[in-house]
Amino acid sequence: MTPLLATGMTVTEEEQLATEFETHRPYLHAIALRVLGADADADDAVQEAWMRLARTGGGGIEDLRGWLTTVTGRICLDALRRRAARGEQPLELSVGMLPLEAAGARSIDPEHDAVVAESVALALCVVMDALTPAERVSFVLHDVFEVPFNAIAAILSRSTAATKMLASRARGQIRLGTPQTGADAAAREVIDAFFAAAGRGDFAGLLAVLAPDVELRATGPDGTIAVRGAAEVAGRATSAARPGAVAHPALLDTAPGVLIMAGGRPVTVMAFTVADGAITAIHALTDPDRLAQIVPSWVT
Repeated sequence: MTPLLATGMTVTEEEQLATEFETHRPYLHAIALRVLGADADADDAVQEAWMRLARTGGGGIEDLRGWLTTVTGRICLDALRRRAARGEQPLELSVGMLPLEAAGARSIDPEHDAVVAESVALALCVVMDALTPAERVSFVLHDVFEVPFNAIAAILSRSTAATKMLASRARGQIRLGTPQTGADAAAREVIDAFFAAAGRGDFAGLLAVLAPDVELRATGPDGTIAVRGAAEVAGRATSAARPGAVAHPALLDTAPGVLIMAGGRPVTVMAFTVADGAITAIHALTDPDRLAQIVPSWVT
């Protein structure tokens, strides 16, 4: 006879349940990472979700993915509340917003690619610290993972209408952004000067805000290119300037960045590293297919 486990399931039944759980692990980890902002915390949340599933058993669960989404959401919500009660500063979302390696350096499956794309959308537009735990869970689950509001309402123990209001309020805070520190404001001034000079075709003005050893890495449809040196980067900037383009400030993985729109559509996302009043690195994404994925529709 197959031995029974503490959960009441046989070894075979638990192994089958574990196999089913593993198919959902990347999705659950993606949710937890976007809500909690740290890999270790996300790992803990997913492990707790598995433990709850193992205790419950899968026999009475009709929609396992939906059940796990609800459980993981509640675990993340509790973690955020404990974090706030301890007076900890929630971590900013950090997902490596732009690829630094050459295109094709490693392959990723389509689901992972989609999750990364959605993560970039969040990194582009939000400092998660600005949101309450309930706003954060509601926004991430609905706007990133398209979980229905009635399901999120069950996680939050709120009405569907109240849950919609939480997501709307989160979206409003995201649009407004968060207060800048002195360093942020100084970096923005340098970035503004960079774009002003690029728009004028002012080569000397660009050199004035670029560090001598500045590096530009740009990822487009054909892969990633790297350009080094102030003169080379300034030349690229003047030649790439688009008439009528509008640059919108954005935050990308804690780095000051810009979303460039032209003709009502996103054409470039750029993240800047600024030190001692000069730009030392620029990471750009110009691939239109990727941009169409990562920029939320309400931004455009």
